[in-house]
Amino acid sequence: MLVLALDTATPTLVAGVAEVTSRTVDGALVLPAQRSVRVLAERALPSGNRHAELLTPAVREVLAEAGLRVRDLGALVVGLGPGPFTGLRVGIVTAAALGDVVGPVYGVCSLDAVGDGARSVVTDARRKEVHWAVYDADGQRVAGPGVDRPEEAPVTEPVVGDDRFAERLGRPVTPTEVTTAGLLRAAAPLFDRPPAPLEPLYLRRPDAVPPAARKAVSR
Repeated sequence: MLVLALDTATPTLVAGVAEVTSRTVDGALVLPAQRSVRVLAERALPSGNRHAELLTPAVREVLAEAGLRVRDLGALVVGLGPGPFTGLRVGIVTAAALGDVVGPVYGVCSLDAVGDGARSVVTDARRKEVHWAVYDADGQRVAGPGVDRPEEAPVTEPVVGDDRFAERLGRPVTPTEVTTAGLLRAAAPLFDRPPAPLEPLYLRRPDAVPPAARKAVSR
């Protein structure tokens, strides 16, 4: 199965195409989590607040590099965050729109796609805070996702993700980002079931809020 993976939860936009296959052992199909993933093309672009500007060209580029068209895809995977409000909406809305052509769209926690094995993951949540999650030796999330000041984040070593927060965490951080392979690994157990609704993980209210009251207009 050919899968397009997207993530706009962090300052690095990710778009990639991969071939996902199941393996057999003694003629029996192995568990979905043990599917093999072969990344055919990937773009990881520093995007800041330019997700809407960069995502569609990145999708076109990875499809062209892999020699594919949208209708060749069998499914999509999209990171649901946690992340900034606007960035998440760009990725999720794009995936949902493409899903009308492709088929099922599977959403995963973006932190699950950073690193593997036993680890804690931290990413920039802005407002001098981090998004965090903790994983066991099997790569299963055992705590989080959450958002806290780095000094208060309940992470344990090894820590991967945004190394700019190492000093405030009081721990070394191995620079690691969301990858196509990571998104597919996080989604693998979902492929044999109907996709759930795409619910973004905002974890807090958006920065932009409507005014509490209208100001009277003087004449």
